[in-house]
Amino acid sequence: MIFGISLLVVLMLVGAIAASIFRDLISAVIAAALVSLIASILFYFLQAPDVAMAEAAIGAALTAAIFIIAIRRAKRYEE
Repeated sequence: MIFGISLLVVLMLVGAIAASIFRDLISAVIAAALVSLIASILFYFLQAPDVAMAEAAIGAALTAAIFIIAIRRAKRYEE
């Protein structure tokens, strides 16, 4: 059990670093949503299924969808 939790924490770290390194905004949002999804799995392992469901619904799904819609609608002015 402790190995699984440690592995998920390492995956969260990798996802967070990837989200900050990616130059493409859509890729960064997807990596951040992955971090939130892994956090919801960790909450479930820690016997908090209600918090896990809220994190998955709001943190991973809704926030990522809003960011992706905003990025797609924004106009880019490149030189």
